[in-house]
Amino acid sequence: MRAAELRAFGDLGGDAAAWIADLARGVHEAVADRVFGALGPSAAPVRAAHDTIAAASYAGARMLAGSLVRGGALAGSLRLADDDRSIIESGRGRALVSALNGAWGDRLSERGSPLALPMTVRAQGRDLVLDSASLACTFADARPQVAVFVHGLGESDDSWRRRAVGACPPYGERLAAEHGFTPVYLRYNAGLHISTNGRSLAALLEQLVASWPRELSELALIGHSMGGLVLRSACHYGVDAGHRWPGRVATVFTLGAPHTGAPLERAAHLAGHGLSLVPEIRPFARTLAARAAGVKDLRHGYLVDDDWAGGDPDALPSPDATELSFLPHADHYFMSATLSSDPGAPPGRLLGDLLVLRGSAWSQRGRTERLRFDLDHYRNLGGANHFDLLNHPAVYEQLSRWLNDRSARGRARAARAAPCAPVATDRP
Repeated sequence: MRAAELRAFGDLGGDAAAWIADLARGVHEAVADRVFGALGPSAAPVRAAHDTIAAASYAGARMLAGSLVRGGALAGSLRLADDDRSIIESGRGRALVSALNGAWGDRLSERGSPLALPMTVRAQGRDLVLDSASLACTFADARPQVAVFVHGLGESDDSWRRRAVGACPPYGERLAAEHGFTPVYLRYNAGLHISTNGRSLAALLEQLVASWPRELSELALIGHSMGGLVLRSACHYGVDAGHRWPGRVATVFTLGAPHTGAPLERAAHLAGHGLSLVPEIRPFARTLAARAAGVKDLRHGYLVDDDWAGGDPDALPSPDATELSFLPHADHYFMSATLSSDPGAPPGRLLGDLLVLRGSAWSQRGRTERLRFDLDHYRNLGGANHFDLLNHPAVYEQLSRWLNDRSARGRARAARAAPCAPVATDRP
């Protein structure tokens, strides 16, 4: 771990210690308000003394707790150097930092914390510079077809390699071997607004296309969970900016993406509002409201700045997301999962894959809303959870079938468009 990283962890720990003091103070003040309110004006002198002593005590406790944690981290960092091995160079370190970015990534970014993850292309365990020389060196056998993988909330590029049923190789490796795609993996700060990451991804893909070692003819976009929403946002902003890369997109696969919102985030939003109604537990509502902007965007599937700009993200009710069209020239495919083998059974219908319901993963805003694409563009994986979609043999087989079907349709169109050969006739 580098010295700056340890100090950044100390800042987070100091915030947590100060939060405990603030939580205790908030509960104490609410209880005191209720007691002194019941006693009436006769208790005013006692209340004034109480409030002064309590405020000073809690302020001192807050400062002391935060300073002790930050001071300990600072002392420990003196034994480290900023050119030491980074925490994100280990698998567990990457998982920890990705989870922190998912929870509080917006705050880390605002502070300029070394723990805030930039959006980068990842290969061989390192970030890549998107210039022609670096890409040519890393992708020596670069192909004109590229599959871009975008992970979900609290995940990283490593998530696509998670151990799954049947020890399924990562989708990228199989797409390279069986369909001729070069896989490209992204990592980003999932705590930022989805639209912020969408803009960054649009710019990154434009740079990737411009610097790819050979002419890039086809893009396949694959997003898990929040990653699917980031892809849709990037497509919107890429088209809006007149970028070249959206025209190269042939297929978009979203795996468990909450297109119309995630029930867990909606529940957290309602819980925070309910907690705020009772003074004695209102401090817990403020704690719950501290979740990252990207998490709050999952409530309704916000994809553009206009969905959240200028509004209170904790207000009730919160506005619905802007309806965005899908890329008209690309084929869009939707994969969901349900805990029960039968998606209509109570566990599957009520819990979905634990985090996303099937209707949301299929971009349906209501059970009676008509599907936007043909039925064969939708599939459900029964008896699975949200994270099984990252690496599961049945999911890959479905992706492969969709790609094969698309190729077959392309060949059929080409055959119909080909001019007919003249028919030879015998002349007298």
